[in-house]
Amino acid sequence: MFKKIVLSSDHGGFNLKEKVKDFLIKQNFQVEDVGCNSLDAVDYPDYARILSDKLKNNKDTTGILFCGTGIGISMAANRFKHIRAALCTSVEMASKSRKHNDANVLALGGRILSEKIALEIVEEFLKTDFEAGRHSLRVNKI
Repeated sequence: MFKKIVLSSDHGGFNLKEKVKDFLIKQNFQVEDVGCNSLDAVDYPDYARILSDKLKNNKDTTGILFCGTGIGISMAANRFKHIRAALCTSVEMASKSRKHNDANVLALGGRILSEKIALEIVEEFLKTDFEAGRHSLRVNKI
């Protein structure tokens, strides 16, 4: 179980980030929001880097990234060696990303997911553990 959750978004993911943040706080998670802080246009690679820096050397911390589709910000985050960001559009994807890929960052699309589905994905991602075993061999090859 992760002790801390870092949230980061560009303007396209801002509204969903705020909804997820409220949900996580109500669930008593320790949450750090590193921006963005409005709907003003910003560049998603900058916010992926900020989150990635926060996760470096913090194995008990996870991150959730948001942009319009989740694609760009997940691609930007995966540039960093210590990040395994999974763009998830279903609960099943969230489960498998943790069980099989040991994803340490979840990416969500603020313009493509409903709040209900997004919260279900977040719940699944946070409660699911890595199965290790044969999956460790594969993850280690990344």
